[in-house]
Amino acid sequence: MKTIHSTFSLVLVSLFAALIAVLGLIPKIDLPLGVPITMQTLGVMLAGCILGPKRALQAVTLFLLAVALGLPLLSGGRGGMGVFFSPASGYLMGWPIGAFVTGLMMSAMSTATPRSSAISAFFASAIGGLLVVHVFGVVGLVNIANLTWAQAVTGTLVFVPGDLIKCALCAIVVHTVARGLPDWRFGD
Repeated sequence: MKTIHSTFSLVLVSLFAALIAVLGLIPKIDLPLGVPITMQTLGVMLAGCILGPKRALQAVTLFLLAVALGLPLLSGGRGGMGVFFSPASGYLMGWPIGAFVTGLMMSAMSTATPRSSAISAFFASAIGGLLVVHVFGVVGLVNIANLTWAQAVTGTLVFVPGDLIKCALCAIVVHTVARGLPDWRFGD
């Protein structure tokens, strides 16, 4: 039985790493800040909400490892070690931690009904997928793009409305999963 569970976990981790890559096919919106708007953070949020902290961390880390190895999986066909030295590097480094925190938050919140699962997913995504990722992003902007703290915080605010929409999309997907798979254990 342990082998089946391990295989299932491996499949889920790989599937969500692939989902984040597929979300990279949606064209990015470049900003003067040097950090594009992409849909890939939605994948980070979904991984945390659906997979739980451990598997979400593994999925996002697997994805970033593939990017580091040169696969052009980031939105706009970017890949390779250079992306980890760009102004967006802080956000990328925040993805695994954001996914982990999203999963932790989801495991601590109510998922008894599809509605409560969706509400929990929205708030878990906002904390892990938005707040945590943006904290890392601001640190990256200060250290890599040489912005002041005030400039970095102000610059990252442009992403918040879109990220709140991603939180809502994540909640809708979680609601759908909760209805279709009532025995699914979110945050596990």
